[in-house]
Amino acid sequence: MKLVYPAIFTPCETLSGYTVEVPDLPGCVTEGRDLADAIEMGMDAASGWILDEMEDGNSYPSPSSLKDISCPPESFLSLLVLDMDAYSERYGTKAIRKNITIPAWLNTYGEKNHINFSKVLQDALIASAGKL
Repeated sequence: MKLVYPAIFTPCETLSGYTVEVPDLPGCVTEGRDLADAIEMGMDAASGWILDEMEDGNSYPSPSSLKDISCPPESFLSLLVLDMDAYSERYGTKAIRKNITIPAWLNTYGEKNHINFSKVLQDALIASAGKL
């Protein structure tokens, strides 16, 4: 899923970098040492903000239209493209519970040998994903 959010870029007074604010995401502010870094940092901060909401089961704000955002005269507006699938694959940490069915004998064997069923399944899925 890709999302596009407007961001306000303001030149830093003491550095050659920029402060980045995503008005639709309260408290989502970061900075970068130059414009390219500021864009990257803005995408990371906004993606992290959205991912936190998603992992907590909350909805996240819809992006505003550029025309609805007031921008200070020394600043400029730009759009940040967030690739939430790639970001959550790399940084997502929330675990979810899955119900599985296995033969009784295999359950007995696993319990007797102190096998962590979740770990075995995760390892198998990761190995399988590497073959795609």
